[in-house]
Amino acid sequence: MTQNIRQSVILDASALTLPGESAIQGSVLVLIQFDVCEEIRLDQLRKIFGARTLEHPSLKHPAPGYVRYQRPPIVEPIEPLILESGERLEGQIKYYDYGVLSVVFELPFAGDWDTLIRLGSRWVWDVDFERHAAAIVQQKLERSAPALVKPYDNWLSEDYFIFHVREINGSPSASELVALHGARIAQIVRGENAQLSDGEANEILQSRISYYPKDLAVIGWNGAFIYDTAAGAETAIQLLEYANSQLLEFRHYDELLTRELDGVYASLDKGTGMWARWRMARAATKLHTVLLDVSELTEHADNAIKFLSDMFSARLYKLAAAKVGVPDYKDLVTQKVQTAESLYRFMVDQFNQSRAFVLETLVVIILVIELIYLFHGKPF
Repeated sequence: MTQNIRQSVILDASALTLPGESAIQGSVLVLIQFDVCEEIRLDQLRKIFGARTLEHPSLKHPAPGYVRYQRPPIVEPIEPLILESGERLEGQIKYYDYGVLSVVFELPFAGDWDTLIRLGSRWVWDVDFERHAAAIVQQKLERSAPALVKPYDNWLSEDYFIFHVREINGSPSASELVALHGARIAQIVRGENAQLSDGEANEILQSRISYYPKDLAVIGWNGAFIYDTAAGAETAIQLLEYANSQLLEFRHYDELLTRELDGVYASLDKGTGMWARWRMARAATKLHTVLLDVSELTEHADNAIKFLSDMFSARLYKLAAAKVGVPDYKDLVTQKVQTAESLYRFMVDQFNQSRAFVLETLVVIILVIELIYLFHGKPF
C-alpha cells in the first residue's frame, strides 16, 4: 500500500468529514490473545507486576443481575504502539488465570464512514499486529515466569477487531443506523474495502443485538461493530474478549487431544500381542491423566465468567461465542474426549485380559509342578 494511502487514514476529524456524510467518533480496538501456559497464579503475578485487577463489567441496565468473573484478570498498561503510518495506539495487557494473555491496542477515531472502512480493511489484512503483540508478551513472560504453571513452547493465538462508535451526527437509533448504513457496517465487520453483495451484508447484519433503541452490536467471526456509549460498550467488549479467549483454550485442547490420540493409535498399530497389551497399561494411564487435565481445565475456562440474572449479557455472549466458533471447537473437544474415553476403556480391558491370562497361566504352572511332585512321591 502506498504512502499516500497510508497518510490518508491519519485521523483528523475536520479533514475526514465529507459533505453529506455522517461524522462518527469512537475507537478501534485490536485484541491479540496468546495461550501461553496451563495456568497463571494471579496472586503471585500481582506481586511481581503490581498490576491492577480488572473490575467487573458495568451493567447494561440498573438491575440486580450482573456479569462477574470468577477470578478477574490482572490488567497492566503497556507502551504505546506506533505504526509505520504514524498512528499511535495506546495499549494494555490482561492476564487470565487459565493461561491466556490478551494484548489490547486502541486508536481513537473521528471521521467519516469511508475512512473507517479503509482503516478497518488495512488493519485487518495488512498490519501484522500479532508480531508486535508477541514481542510484548515475550518480554512480559520473562518477568512473570515464577507465576506460570507449565509454560508452553508454542503459543496459539487469536486476533479480533472491535469498531466502537460512540457518537454519530444526528444520533440515529439502531434501526435507523442499520437502514442507512447497514452495508457499510457489514464491510467494517468483515474488514472488506469493497462493497459486499446484499445477501452477504444481510447475513452479517443478522448477527446483531440491541438492548436500548440507540445501541447496537453487530458481531462477526473476526470483528464486531458496536454503537454505544463508553460505559454501555464495556460489557460487550469484555465478553467478546472472553469468547475469543475461550476459543483459544478449546483450540489448545483440540490439538492436545489430537496428539494424544495419534500416539495411542500408533501404539495400537504396533500389535496386540501379549507384551503389546502390557505396554498399553502405561499408555492408558497417560491418556487418562490427559483426560482428567482436559476436563478440569475445560471446566475452569468455561466457568471463568458468570451471568447472574443479566439475560441480555448472556444472550450477547452466546451470540459472540457462536460467531467466533467456540461451540464448534467445544464439540470437537467433546467428541475427542469421548473417543479417548472409549480407547481408555478398550486399553484397560486389553490389559486386564492379559493380566488374567498371565495369572491363569501361573496357576496352571503351579498345579503342574504339584502334580509332578505328587507322582514322584514327594510332597510339594
